[in-house]
Amino acid sequence: MVLQDCICGYVLCEVTFAGRVCEFCTVLVFRAYDKVKPVMPGGICVDQIRIRGGIPLCGEVAVQGSKNAALPLMAAALLHPGRTVLRNCPHILDVESMGAALRGLGCRVFWKAGALVIDAEDAAGTSVSALYGTRFRASVLLMGSLLGRFGAAYLPYPGGCTIGQRPIDLHLQVFEKMGAEVLPQAEGITVRTKRGRLQGCVAELGFPSVGATENAVLGAVLARGTTVLKNCAAEPEITELCRFLNRKGAKIEGIGGKVLKITGVERLCDSEHELMPDRIVAGTYLLAAAGTRGQVTIRRTVPEQLNALTAILREGQVRVETSGDSIRLDASRACPEAVRLCTSPYPGFPTDLQSQIMVYLLTAKGESHIRENIFESRFQVAAELGKMGADIRIAGDCARITGPAALTGAEAEARELRGGAALVAAGLLAKGETVIRGSRFIKRGYEDICRDMACLGADVCEIGKIAALPAQPG
Repeated sequence: MVLQDCICGYVLCEVTFAGRVCEFCTVLVFRAYDKVKPVMPGGICVDQIRIRGGIPLCGEVAVQGSKNAALPLMAAALLHPGRTVLRNCPHILDVESMGAALRGLGCRVFWKAGALVIDAEDAAGTSVSALYGTRFRASVLLMGSLLGRFGAAYLPYPGGCTIGQRPIDLHLQVFEKMGAEVLPQAEGITVRTKRGRLQGCVAELGFPSVGATENAVLGAVLARGTTVLKNCAAEPEITELCRFLNRKGAKIEGIGGKVLKITGVERLCDSEHELMPDRIVAGTYLLAAAGTRGQVTIRRTVPEQLNALTAILREGQVRVETSGDSIRLDASRACPEAVRLCTSPYPGFPTDLQSQIMVYLLTAKGESHIRENIFESRFQVAAELGKMGADIRIAGDCARITGPAALTGAEAEARELRGGAALVAAGLLAKGETVIRGSRFIKRGYEDICRDMACLGADVCEIGKIAALPAQPG
């Protein structure tokens, strides 16, 4: 029997064909010709995390590369019929999904010496398969690159976390302004240019959407003329994308601001780029440490990107100090009071840390209020936290969290990425043992949350359930 490691940590057995799909995490590992059950030696499937809580986090850990920067940069690589090398790219499921989608379009995508290499010289397809597109939200970013390079794109309606409808109307409105026609279909959308290439335009987004801004930039880089995008998102990941593209030969002005000016160019060039650290992972670990009243140092961060979070922590008498790319947190004498906060575009409080700060606020005295202004249905984790003893009441886009709560270990279900990470943090706070099912959702954005928490002294590990080994192919 031949064993082949899957990127998600499973071992795929009996690899005798050209490729395998890991059904459990729904990520294409190689080119798919047949399927096997993902198992570890002895027939154990791993999709659960066990935590024994009550231990303050202490120590230091380095943060991985940014998921929310890696995915648009991978999509951007498709614009250039040549090679792109991404260093510090995280080994996470969403990166593997985007890589699989790019392979389906004719790109070569592989890891070499720890870096992700994308060679788009032979890319030719304009249709993203539903096998990839329906499984992660960032597949929609391929629309801008396909339109920019080939003048046409078909995408299935994008998937990802179950945190609301997350429509793509803003993306399509910009492309229509640039001269494309949009043809909705039952299972997806075809978008194609009317005159061979997209045309520069002046477009104002109705809301500073991160995805719409990224897609518009990707479409405008090779468009004819100049595109001016107003009311853009200003998240650090947008800045990262624009700087990356400029190093490839694009002409983008106004980087970091609310108005971007993109002058179309004829072609881009090969490039290498080191990805920024993941601010959401850093924030997750800071909140987990603050909740357990720990003392940690988080390395490989950009501290100013987390100002909205660290301001709230300091209000609760958590000591936060920064030095270079490190953040030192000491919550041993923390005494947080209830707060009111709203999620909002950068530099406001990020929606991707909303679930995690909900757990931290369970340690605060009084009734805290969180208003979710970005996505509807992003309070799904509240019901799972209730199984552990949390008092959280949801009314529309507002959550009321009463603390301090004495959490008790329980079985809980991760249903989406950030909620899953929040459940890990809750397990660290809780008395006794917590088991979280659905850890594959967490692996969409965290390389190895168990490894990192263990580095900080947590009693946490992945566990498995017995599963039958796949039968030998005939």
